[in-house]
Amino acid sequence: MRVAVAKEIKAGEKRVALVPDIISKLTKAGLEVVIESNAGLASEYSDKQFTDAGALVKNGDVLVNADVVLSVQPLTPAQIKTLKKGCITISFLAATTAADSIEAAVLAGVTAISLEMVPRISRAQSMDALTSQALCAGYKAALVAAELSPKFFPLLMTAAGTVTPAKVVVLGAGVAGLQAIATAKRLGAVVSAYDVRPASADEVKSMGAKFITLELEALEGAGGYAREMTEERANKQRDLLTPYIAAADVLITTAAVPGRTAPRLVTAQMVSQMAPGSVVVDLAAESGGNVEGSVAGEIITNSNGVKIWGGKDVPSQLPFHASMLFSRNVVNLLLLMSKTVDGKPNGVIEPDFSDEIIDSATLTHNGAKREKGK
Repeated sequence: MRVAVAKEIKAGEKRVALVPDIISKLTKAGLEVVIESNAGLASEYSDKQFTDAGALVKNGDVLVNADVVLSVQPLTPAQIKTLKKGCITISFLAATTAADSIEAAVLAGVTAISLEMVPRISRAQSMDALTSQALCAGYKAALVAAELSPKFFPLLMTAAGTVTPAKVVVLGAGVAGLQAIATAKRLGAVVSAYDVRPASADEVKSMGAKFITLELEALEGAGGYAREMTEERANKQRDLLTPYIAAADVLITTAAVPGRTAPRLVTAQMVSQMAPGSVVVDLAAESGGNVEGSVAGEIITNSNGVKIWGGKDVPSQLPFHASMLFSRNVVNLLLLMSKTVDGKPNGVIEPDFSDEIIDSATLTHNGAKREKGK
């Protein structure tokens, strides 16, 4: 069976779905790997590296006759129409933002597997692309904040006097938030963090940061995510967070609910109370923004002199390692569907819906939309 990877065509997307180091896992499983020429160029992987790793590098359309197509972004409806019936696609594929691609997969008889739908269970951790890419985003958020801030992050003892460390507040202590905390701490900042899930307090403290405790009910949700809050609770939370944000040199927001608009954690009024020169980094800007006034892909300076950076394609700003991690997630998921004869791979990929991971992640199959367990 043929596994194909085409160049990503979405503007700003620099990642590639497969990197050379992982290709041997597929060829050992009896699969043929075809890569479109220059597919890895933006993430610093050359055609020669792919060829040396055992892949076939081709110019032009590599999707025709592919049995499996791997991509970071969802294939477009036009691309899906070129796939043969029964082809399997694996990519990010959110039902809320890629409805056209899902409908095209149904019409084309394509089996579409969504990385957003991989369940958060122990056995699926190595396939969890949302987590690996959130790690990249959290790391980048702290670096962006340090670059935009007019202040040093670390405490410095100099002959000219002492430089006090920057005060960083992180909202959201999921994977991205924890990585932002860890990176800001490594840079020497004094870090505080808040999350609606009290269980995250120990993780925050393990990173050397202070957990901000508010007198509010917990909002633990399914799969390790926070659940949505009422507007009344949101208003109380904003009021209680305001003094912490006002005292911060840097605010980093990372809160997200998969498949939904990002929760509005910070109002323009709250930002206006920060000192001139302060920095806000909103990683959720693409999905509506945690911070009022943030714009994805832009830096806005408010009337008070606070810079608001809106994240856009953030993992793609670290394309080498983001692609490496993504590739491992995708290949682990793909090989879960690899068939064997006498304990040896026979080069066949076939979804097994009795497996909880495949059952949960597959959105379309045999010309129809699927529901978990059906």
